Amino acid sequence: MKGILTIGLLILSNTFMTIAWYGHLKFADWKWFNKLGLISIILISWGIALFEYLFQVPANRIGFNGNGGPFSLVQLKVIQEVITLVVFSLFTLFFFKNQPIKWNHIVAFVFLILAVYFMLKE
Repeated sequence: MKGILTIGLLILSNTFMTIAWYGHLKFADWKWFNKLGLISIILISWGIALFEYLFQVPANRIGFNGNGGPFSLVQLKVIQEVITLVVFSLFTLFFFKNQPIKWNHIVAFVFLILAVYFMLKE
């Protein structure tokens, strides 16, 4: 149960992180957003990133085996990185349709999934 909760929180965290880091590139399609200066865009991104931390910190605390969770620190990091790349890829596919996924991206994802498999293998 703690493992599923950890992964769910990491997915939510990375969704907000991706929006905070890359969403402003898509928000530029909105006329009112183009009138904002860089400082305003940074502040909006920080506001979105706050939600990233509201999910990331509990995910790591719940998931870390030092706190009774199922994952080592290294396992948590690898899981988090794979989730980051999956969320980013989905974000790119849905919001930036001019950025296609190529065969080498798919091969890289397969290797990432294999990395998680081997990281979690006892």
